[in-house]
Amino acid sequence: MKICIAQTKSEKGNIQRNIENHLEFIERAIKLKADLIIFPELSITNYEPDLAKEMATDTESNIFSPFQEISDTNEISIGIGMPTKATDGINISMLIFQPNKGRLAYSKQMLHSDELPFFVCGKKQTFLNINGVRIAIGICYETLQREHFLIAKDQGTDIYIASVAKPNGGIEKAYKHFPQIADEFNTPILMSNCVGHCDNFMGVGQSAIWNRKGELIEQLDDNNQGLLTFDTKTEQTEKEQLKIEKGTLSDLN
Repeated sequence: MKICIAQTKSEKGNIQRNIENHLEFIERAIKLKADLIIFPELSITNYEPDLAKEMATDTESNIFSPFQEISDTNEISIGIGMPTKATDGINISMLIFQPNKGRLAYSKQMLHSDELPFFVCGKKQTFLNINGVRIAIGICYETLQREHFLIAKDQGTDIYIASVAKPNGGIEKAYKHFPQIADEFNTPILMSNCVGHCDNFMGVGQSAIWNRKGELIEQLDDNNQGLLTFDTKTEQTEKEQLKIEKGTLSDLN
């Protein structure tokens, strides 16, 4: 199977514009024959804790119907970042759309202390099973906690995907942590990070793929949008760096 990792620049609180940008990325992933595309943490609203309560939605909101439609039509699974309503507060969630199936939501289980005033923890791990491959999702802070990976691995994870919104310091930690974990547990790790201003920091991209030996086999730059594609059978990769021209994504020359 082929997995696409998206590196996006979202506009603060501009849900409609961000959805449009996501759909353009998905169309490109479809042309690359991807089976799954994953976006950064809170990619639909941008990472903006102060806006989370105002922007939070139910997982079945009609604003996400275009994602289900494109998933059904093109046989592609899609993971987007969005704050969602929970019985005890607001979750940092990834909404997952699968072809002709009901929506799933994975909510971040381990929160950084800075997030506790705005969010509550999710309750359980969510897995995707695509073409015989079992995939676990982690969201930002928790992906650097060994415990989160171990719990997912104990439940049969074949591939681990980190959906993050990280500044330079966080990326430096990720580039040390992920290759060690990938090598130790013989498990490929893919990371999707954002670019541009988020809350009180700058997202610095550098989305990356480490193979099961912990080798960095592909990465994006630190300031442009783009796509990384990973073939789980061959471990071959493809890379597209993208820019926006007149509201439309185009290749970066």
